[in-house]
Amino acid sequence: MSRILGIDYGIKRCGLAVTDPMQLIVSGLDTIFTNDLKDFVLAYNTTENLHKIVLGKPVHKDGTDTFLMLEIEKFSEWVLQMLPNVQIDFVDERNTSVAAKAAILESGVKKKDRRNKALVDKVSAVIILQRYLGHY
Repeated sequence: MSRILGIDYGIKRCGLAVTDPMQLIVSGLDTIFTNDLKDFVLAYNTTENLHKIVLGKPVHKDGTDTFLMLEIEKFSEWVLQMLPNVQIDFVDERNTSVAAKAAILESGVKKKDRRNKALVDKVSAVIILQRYLGHY
């Protein structure tokens, strides 16, 4: 089997998470600038042979898409053109930031480090991928 990449897509940064090759375990991978995401995905696919990319779908409380969904759809179309063997799926990302902050707090991370937005983005990507796999 091959890996699944989870992305918490943001205006400035994207949190990244990945499964193991058997798609059982999810690990936080990195947080990168959104401008670097396409290059990262191309490079990562050459070394890890991605099977699928799961993107967090930002929606309002009533279920309607946020403004960011347009950018995410453009990115997903780019992936399908550049990497035709990689599938794209979306997961409702409501409350992932809240859940990520709670998980970071419970893990005992120092207060200074809990304010690190990059860490929250990475943990949010883990939660998105766990939701997709049915672990969360």
